[in-house]
Amino acid sequence: MLRKLISKINKSLTNRVVSARHNYEVPIKVSLEPNRNTGKLEMPIQHLSISGETKDLSKTGIAFIVSSIRLREYYLVGEQRTLNAELDLPNGKITMQIIGQRYEQVGLHLSETKFLIGATITKISEDARDAYEYFLSHGKKRGKETFALGIDKG
Repeated sequence: MLRKLISKINKSLTNRVVSARHNYEVPIKVSLEPNRNTGKLEMPIQHLSISGETKDLSKTGIAFIVSSIRLREYYLVGEQRTLNAELDLPNGKITMQIIGQRYEQVGLHLSETKFLIGATITKISEDARDAYEYFLSHGKKRGKETFALGIDKG
């Protein structure tokens, strides 16, 4: 009986400390701008990106699946590298900056190798945060703003 009580308390505390994860699969595009710290050598700006799909989302982080753990010689996880993420939610595209924290290889065969990356959200605009949290609360239902096509709801 005491164990059950302690277990319930621990579960309650864990739910308050860790953001709830939602298993939503939406398209994601992750990009980075290579470090141009080469001294006096001029390098053209190259925007590297990779597309994938989210695995789960929370208020503080996201997990997504992509086909490669790096873009050219730049790893998506490690070195506190800031990544630009664009999520294609039903109520519109939102952008945020994330930092990859961990990854694991997923897939059954070498020909299907993919990588699951867990990242922390480090920067998101106020409007994007509102749209993102609305999506987390309501799922794949369309947001209020998508009904602004001249159709009267009343």
